[in-house]
Amino acid sequence: MQKFSGYFPFYWDEATGRILLEINNLDQQFLYVNSLAAGLGSNDIGLDRGQLGGEHVVYFHKVGPKVLLIEPNQAYRALNGNPAEEQAVAQSFAQSALWGFKVEASEGDRVLVDATEFLLRDAHDVVGSIRRSRQGSYRLDANRSVMYLPRTKNFPQNSEFEATLTFVGGEDAGGFVRSVTPSAQAITLRQHHSFVQLPDKGFTPRAMDPRSGYFGIEYMDFSTPVDQPIVKRFIARHRLQKKNPAAATSEAVEPIVYYVDHAAPEPIRTALLEGARWWAQAFEAAGYKDAFKVEILPVEADPMDVRYNVIQWVHRSTRGWSYGATVTDPRTGEIIKGHVSLGSLRVRQDFLIAEGLLAPYEEGKPANPEMMKMALSRLRQLSAHELGHTLGIMHNYAASVSNRASVMDYPHPTVKLTSNGEIDLSDAYSVGIGDWDKLAVTYGYQDFPNGTNEPQALDQLLRAGHQKGLQFISDRDARAPGGAHPQAHLWDNGPSAADELTQVLAIRKKALERFGVNNIKPGVPMAMLEDVLVPIYNYHRYQVEAAAKVVGGLNYTYASRGDGQTVTEFVPEAEQQKALDALLATLQPNILALPEKIIAAIPPRPAGWSPTRELFDKRTGLTFDPLSAAEASADFTLSFLFHPERAARLVELKARGSKLGLAEVLDQVLEQTWGSKPASGLNGQVQLLTQQLVLTHLMALSQDENAAYPARATALLHLTQLEKQAQKLAKSSDGAVKANALLALDRLKKPTEAKPQMHKDLPPGAPIGSLDMIGCE
Repeated sequence: MQKFSGYFPFYWDEATGRILLEINNLDQQFLYVNSLAAGLGSNDIGLDRGQLGGEHVVYFHKVGPKVLLIEPNQAYRALNGNPAEEQAVAQSFAQSALWGFKVEASEGDRVLVDATEFLLRDAHDVVGSIRRSRQGSYRLDANRSVMYLPRTKNFPQNSEFEATLTFVGGEDAGGFVRSVTPSAQAITLRQHHSFVQLPDKGFTPRAMDPRSGYFGIEYMDFSTPVDQPIVKRFIARHRLQKKNPAAATSEAVEPIVYYVDHAAPEPIRTALLEGARWWAQAFEAAGYKDAFKVEILPVEADPMDVRYNVIQWVHRSTRGWSYGATVTDPRTGEIIKGHVSLGSLRVRQDFLIAEGLLAPYEEGKPANPEMMKMALSRLRQLSAHELGHTLGIMHNYAASVSNRASVMDYPHPTVKLTSNGEIDLSDAYSVGIGDWDKLAVTYGYQDFPNGTNEPQALDQLLRAGHQKGLQFISDRDARAPGGAHPQAHLWDNGPSAADELTQVLAIRKKALERFGVNNIKPGVPMAMLEDVLVPIYNYHRYQVEAAAKVVGGLNYTYASRGDGQTVTEFVPEAEQQKALDALLATLQPNILALPEKIIAAIPPRPAGWSPTRELFDKRTGLTFDPLSAAEASADFTLSFLFHPERAARLVELKARGSKLGLAEVLDQVLEQTWGSKPASGLNGQVQLLTQQLVLTHLMALSQDENAAYPARATALLHLTQLEKQAQKLAKSSDGAVKANALLALDRLKKPTEAKPQMHKDLPPGAPIGSLDMIGCE
């Protein structure tokens, strides 16, 4: 047998294909982590190369002929050193025996167990992930699962194991599985296991503050005095200490080092390096010198090895999310490993957007280099963003209103129109770390001199940031379609959502005016124009969402008592009206209807070029459908305006003294759609279509059991008014207007059948696929 000496000595038995594990530290806690070394490649299922599983503090415990791998319960503790209290808590909550091993041999305090079955099990729950994605029923096949020795290694402080696992079944395999496997009946992946020595006691947990912008850990300490909070919260952060804590600037005892995947090609690799290295600016602002470094991962290094913080280049079949994950000590919040996964197709989407904006392929002229510059600028920002998560830092979706104060926001390209009306991409993405990022790193990593009142110093730091205008609002407040915060948005720009929507529409108009053959390279099928058109036609989608949150919006912060921050205040009425005006503009036929020259230029896709979900959904079969494109866009705006949570807030706002309530918003929506002068041609059909969409949302709101009764009542009143208007229009001499009114009257008889889901959806805008974590972009 081949012996692997290290943290947990183990033996490889070539004849039987077994791993025999030597345990010489019974009842001593260590960290167990599983991950995927080789993935499935499907965004929708989410089993990516490099994906981390959960971390577990565990220990081996021997009872007679068995050894149990036990995970104590870290969520409930007693930390005052009283053994009786510790025992009471331990006995009050369950622990987990993760596995049971049979003792093969023993000598003194050492035992030998067969770990093969443990290492060849589905620890990452691949079967469950595929099942939950409704992509088929699979089971692990032991006959086709073996150890993977090239990545099975041992080191003084960590033991690494890797296994090739095959999952069989798939008679009911879904399209996502079939698209990424040679045979859907057998899915072979590689799973990694790490046994890691826990860090020593030199790490000092830092208290979490809701204003600080950090992820973290929490647990209940039942030994806490009654007059103190029983729930303890600490931020997640790497261990970093100054050599000289008393010095304003000092080198670190041990710097934080990240490694970029050497599989990333140039010029992408350099962009990833440059963006990641921006964080050195934040650590310098926190008083460190050369404390944060980014290098290329050595070719012989294993990216799953917990000793390496890595930025990994991951391929999938479609564009998808990138994310920053960590291996964290659940006891203290200390980050042991940062692991960034960057989807390789993201840069191509940014390049596609640039192609749509610039129409760069004019015959006889070289391609515009600004496209690649913009795509690489975005990649630098993405590298910095995801690495920020692995430092412990959350999203900050309020940074865009403060002059792009953080790389932890989701940035939309800042595109401008020059004085002569041309599109300018030169400032599409910011360069360098933001002021909020420097504040966050200082909060999390500042090494205070002895004698400093740390809680007071940290509070003063956050107060100073607030006084400078730095704001922090994260995921829960920004992602919900019914969200209320007027400044927390994804992929938005500028301090005024309404002004930026107007600006974005102007850029979209310019791009559509010159849209045509110059948007694709010579020799490319003309049908591929639709691929470029989609992100340009829907270019305003994110700013629509941002402007909608201003209507019925509530400004608030994560304020603490006495810190001087705004607690809550409704958005001023004038700002709400400005946002509503901008939103109503997106429902106008001149915005929604595509020019004839674009429609005529897009034929059905040729044989071999199958349609994808990245294209417009159609009601016309194979041919391009401009009305469905308009339908999806208009419905997108209306879905935010008619959201039941927004409707409820508008009712409340009016009751508390505002002149702009739900009734006034509905009045203006109806006036701008059903009350508009009839248009002709395609604009006329778009107008009539939009009227039916408004009717759907109005009826749906009146029937929504989750909506507030006053909101439903207000919607019902407006349906009565709309019915009277439709009765008048049913007498029109214009056949299309009359038919549209008759359809509305017929639909009004069946309001419970009105479902916004019957409308066409926009093609994906955000990255495609599974979004189970908030440390992603």
